[in-house]
Amino acid sequence: MNNYETVFILTPVLSDAQMKEAVEKFKKLLTDEGATIVNEENWGLRKLAYPIEKKSTGFYTLLEYQAEPSVINKLEINFRRDERVIRFLTIKQDKFSLEYAEKRRSRKSQKQDAPRFTSKKDAEAVKPEVDAEQVTSNVESEVKED
Repeated sequence: MNNYETVFILTPVLSDAQMKEAVEKFKKLLTDEGATIVNEENWGLRKLAYPIEKKSTGFYTLLEYQAEPSVINKLEINFRRDERVIRFLTIKQDKFSLEYAEKRRSRKSQKQDAPRFTSKKDAEAVKPEVDAEQVTSNVESEVKED
């Protein structure tokens, strides 16, 4: 099995439910053909670099998966048949792009694990207590050394 990465753009006139349903359709097609989905990222509604079919925005989705090469043909045929898909690009990952993708996923998961504060009070509650006398003595000792 090879590692692949597919980015596809869906038309912007779809509702959220329709967009998610289209993504699920392609994920199901992959899993039915024996592929294992490694990662899915929904990049949301983004501006296109140039108009495609008189549309200037589209819903971007990234799928990373492991599959046999024959699965790619079936997936791309379905992309071409589905009028909701504006563009798609499938890339076979080499060892360097696979390593980079793993780093990107781990960085993304670290950001999600980081605490999010809703207010300044919440952020201040987590800050460690600082002893003013200790800070003053540290600063004085550094000044004496200079």
